[in-house]
Amino acid sequence: MQMELENQDVLQSGMESAGNAVRRKGQAVVQGTDRVKGQARLPPPAPGSGAVPAQRPRPPRRSRRAPRAMAAPALCRRCGRAAGPWGPLPPPPRRRAHERARRARGAAGLLAAQRERGLFQEVFPARSAEEQLPALLEPGRPPLAAYCGFDPTADSLHVGHLLPVMALLHFQRAGHDVIAVVGGATARLGDPAGRERAREPLPAARVRAQARALRAGLERLFGNHRELFWEPGAGRLGRAALLDNARWLGREPLLRFLGGAGGRLRMGALLSRQSCQARLRSAEGMSLAEFLYPALQAYDFLHLHRRHGCRIQLGGHDQMGNIMSGYELVTKMTGTDVFGITVPLITSTTGDKLGKTAGNAVWLNRDKTSPFELYQFFVRQQDNVVEKYLKLFTFLPLEEIIHIMEMHAKEPERWGPQKRLAAEVTKLVHGKEGLESAKRCTKALYYSSVEALEEMSDQELEELFRQAPSAELMLEPGMTVLDLCRKANAIPDGPSGYQKITDGGVSINGNRVTDPETVLILGQHILKNGVSLLRVGKKNYYIIKWLQL
Repeated sequence: MQMELENQDVLQSGMESAGNAVRRKGQAVVQGTDRVKGQARLPPPAPGSGAVPAQRPRPPRRSRRAPRAMAAPALCRRCGRAAGPWGPLPPPPRRRAHERARRARGAAGLLAAQRERGLFQEVFPARSAEEQLPALLEPGRPPLAAYCGFDPTADSLHVGHLLPVMALLHFQRAGHDVIAVVGGATARLGDPAGRERAREPLPAARVRAQARALRAGLERLFGNHRELFWEPGAGRLGRAALLDNARWLGREPLLRFLGGAGGRLRMGALLSRQSCQARLRSAEGMSLAEFLYPALQAYDFLHLHRRHGCRIQLGGHDQMGNIMSGYELVTKMTGTDVFGITVPLITSTTGDKLGKTAGNAVWLNRDKTSPFELYQFFVRQQDNVVEKYLKLFTFLPLEEIIHIMEMHAKEPERWGPQKRLAAEVTKLVHGKEGLESAKRCTKALYYSSVEALEEMSDQELEELFRQAPSAELMLEPGMTVLDLCRKANAIPDGPSGYQKITDGGVSINGNRVTDPETVLILGQHILKNGVSLLRVGKKNYYIIKWLQL
């Protein structure tokens, strides 16, 4: 008790000056704290001195509204930490360091962290975003809502869509709510951004079918992320919602739209967009439907802000003009500051944007691009982009990426960064089973693994050898390699076909065969799954399915 009083005496002298300054500002809670400490240090009167005991100061009138400072002990009780006389006791050093790291990785560091990774390319409007967004994204504040739109111009997302999805996922991982909007209405018009000519009009029924397919693809991505990349107990994972703008744009009367949103958007701003200028100068020109596309996308932002409190729009770098239109409409009609964030565009080695229009899309639906093909797309990335892609397409910490690249510098022949990149992306897109399928196909095709071939399903065989002809045959007693090749129409009749085998141009299940009269053997030429993989030359594959073995 003596030590406690001495500590309070030491602290009291420093607190009196602070308490006086606070009293002048009328903060009753600090006065109350000072009063309690004053009581602890009042000396008792000396016995027999006749001195009158010192009068204790009258307690100040309590404010009806509980001040914020009094909430600290309650918070400490909720989180299980002890509270001292002036607030929570500091956590132990290890926990303090952990909390600092967690806060740095949290929402307050979201912008800086993703800029460091290269995912967030540009923030609009720059000045107000720098001033307001860090505070709005600070941990402990109510979560914000961010959205990104995806027009169903095809029935599958592709690799170019992955970066906007990654941006949504990073917001979700920071505890914020995200909305993926499928453009069931805007796809009917077609976004003119980055296009030299108008899109072909899409029938309404086709747009609806493709919108359903896109929603299924987005659900799969968010589901795989939640199941495979988010650890329970890591904090709040923001909510994810999938919406279709046909629900509100399809019901909006034309006159009300033009009189409301149309009256707030300025023609000069729309005409000044680079995409609009390029199209107006072209021989084909620009239709009114295409010209109004940015207005409809801006209305999406307004609708989501009003109904869901959305304040951030995400999009590819080529969407900045549309994002600016949305910012203009929302701020004029609501007076609320909103923001836009762009992500980089993924290009091919020739500099073309990856996508359906350029004809170089790598799809995310399995029926269009198999897990093996997606895996190989990333395995084949060159050293000059693989580190960048690890930062953009994965959730790996930057320290781990640096270590991966350091190991790659020592052993470049192992292609470690490429394989890790391919594995992370394939797992996000196709799940664990898709990644295992991709690895089986890789072993079967490039390492002639009989074990991998035996484990492959019919679907995997068809995906791996998508263009390969297949045949169903009955195994007859004494059937030879020559018989097999001729029944599968893999070699020409006559001496030239026979010589093709003797010259070493034929292999079965990855093993070269040079004797045409070799009799087929179960377990060697015919795998346990009843399949034989016949190859003639370097690239001509034939899938043989044996019946009634």
